[in-house]
Amino acid sequence: MTDKEWGLIKHYFEPEDLRGNACKHDRKQVVDAIFYWAKSGVQWRMLPNDFPPWKTVYDHYSRWNKGGVWEAMLKSLNGRCRKEAGRNPGPSYGIIDSQSAKTQYNSEERGIDGNKKVKGRKRHIVVDILGNLLHVGVHAANIHDTVAAGEVMRRAKEMYPGIGNFSGDAGYRGTAVKYADGELGVTLHISEKIKDGFAVLPKRWVVERTFAWLGGFRRLAKDFEVLAASAENVVRIAMVKITFAKCV
Repeated sequence: MTDKEWGLIKHYFEPEDLRGNACKHDRKQVVDAIFYWAKSGVQWRMLPNDFPPWKTVYDHYSRWNKGGVWEAMLKSLNGRCRKEAGRNPGPSYGIIDSQSAKTQYNSEERGIDGNKKVKGRKRHIVVDILGNLLHVGVHAANIHDTVAAGEVMRRAKEMYPGIGNFSGDAGYRGTAVKYADGELGVTLHISEKIKDGFAVLPKRWVVERTFAWLGGFRRLAKDFEVLAASAENVVRIAMVKITFAKCV
């Protein structure tokens, strides 16, 4: 992480209470270690000696997870990225999709996606038209997209009230469309399959590209996290690095 990148986010890692002993390790090195862990997929105990001790890094990671630091940071970076692209800081359109991932351990919220033949979880994401991550929800893989989409869209709408419409594939027909219209007061547009075989669907390719970006992080090759909330934050950490590369 460059000094310019660190300057944009360092205030998120400042302690709210200045009492007590000062931090022994540079917080920039701690955050760098977390980015390295997400990118390389190593176990905590296998972090290189160039970084602070792994227990220190994990302790900070855990506290920042519980404090919602990654979510707040990503929202701020999204606004900056959109302004640099000549758009309003707040998105008005969300594109939703899910990805099934195998779990490595006996984690919470685990199920079998009968369609993809995957035992694990689904990563449900909403992105804007630029591919920036607006919200991610992780849940058992046996929950159908059209059922799980309601909560994911609701959370995205809470964070970005300016969202007026969503777009999803044919898997979101039915329950999700009714929920969006009746509960959220927005329209969920369904992208129908154009023809048999491969075809690039308008707007749909944006969210697929975001999944492709996330595929460059080895920690996301499978779902190695025990807690669903931790699995969500790994996605956010990866997207912070991706957003840096796009906009800083």
